[in-house]
Amino acid sequence: MSIVRDMALAKDGHRKIAWAAAHMPVLSRIREEFERTKPFAGLNVAICLHLEAKTAYLAKVIHAGGANVAITGSNPLSTQDDVAAALVEDGITVYAKYNLTADEYKDFLIKTLETEPDLIIDDGGDLVAILHAERPDLAKKIRGGCEETTTGIIRLRALEKEGKLRFPMVAVNDAYCKHLFDNRYGTGQSVWDGIMRTTNLVVAGKTAVVVGYGWCGKGVAMRAKGLGARVIVTEVDPIKAIEAYMDGFEVMALEEAAPLGDFFVTVTGNASCIDARHFPKMKDGAILANAGHFDVEINKNDLRKLSRSVREVRKNITEYTLEDGRRLYLLADGRLVNLAAGDGHPAEIMDMTFALQALSLQYINEHHGEVGPRVLEVPYAIDQQVARYMLEALGIRIDELTDAQKRYLESWKV
Repeated sequence: MSIVRDMALAKDGHRKIAWAAAHMPVLSRIREEFERTKPFAGLNVAICLHLEAKTAYLAKVIHAGGANVAITGSNPLSTQDDVAAALVEDGITVYAKYNLTADEYKDFLIKTLETEPDLIIDDGGDLVAILHAERPDLAKKIRGGCEETTTGIIRLRALEKEGKLRFPMVAVNDAYCKHLFDNRYGTGQSVWDGIMRTTNLVVAGKTAVVVGYGWCGKGVAMRAKGLGARVIVTEVDPIKAIEAYMDGFEVMALEEAAPLGDFFVTVTGNASCIDARHFPKMKDGAILANAGHFDVEINKNDLRKLSRSVREVRKNITEYTLEDGRRLYLLADGRLVNLAAGDGHPAEIMDMTFALQALSLQYINEHHGEVGPRVLEVPYAIDQQVARYMLEALGIRIDELTDAQKRYLESWKV
């Protein structure tokens, strides 16, 4: 039933998953609870995430909770074929290969949905979009699910606003333990890891232009500064722009930054952030990378039209030569550079995020009949539980409020 590249790769995949699991103590603790309580016994769970070792461990944890799990990749270039093969040996249905065509990618999404899920975990909203636009027949059983990313939540809220959302979805991306740590520290580290391993170029002394100063942009800017780069931030939100300025970064319009940048990183969740307005102003050798979910933030059509030649000069590096001879380099075809050209976020960071996913999925399974078809925040108790588990794993103790302090905070009297 599964479709993967090569089952002979499974041995290497098991090693990767074991390494990730060894550095994910929070998720391992939840796995022990799930093995004992079986919260998903007899249910079908469909997962669409970047299929690499840490995601694979989440799938195994959900499976340990009694679910029949089917998983597919959420990006044509982020699946690791050895990990996909290993999951098949672990009893999970997998429809995933690296470097899929657009048609193959969509077909695998549909095959995953044809397992008739009761619950879903989505990343970017592709599963939800297909369910609503093309295959509403496959949504009949769905109790609800969880969404991983900013991009996916934007799509979910649009569906909710139009009154078309068919089931409840938990906005995992908006949880404190997600955006404070995963989006900031995870994205910050993994983006530059992907850029550096792909280009083999130094960052120190260069100018890095970070397009967008949300939580992910904060992390990318912070890590660029730590690597010794001059950092320029561009924004459309005046409040975030002031925040970037107060954080010590230069802030300007992208058209002003275009001639200055050596590295450009888009982190917005929006389309055409870098386009024909900017490419002609960039210096020879500028490197373009995207860390948003879809490959639309850097306008590839505009770049192609402005170029006299296009060629691959190194794995995951495409050289676009403009009419005047200047060369711009696009990494990973404009897809998520940290996953399409790297291993994604560090295991310890994804430990908290995937713990949120697992506990939020359990929550929506238990409460789907009460909440209705809408986008839900992660309950704060789940956020705190994940944080407590992480502190315990780190061996850190914190204080607790005394009864008198609790009473004081609940009173209007001094």
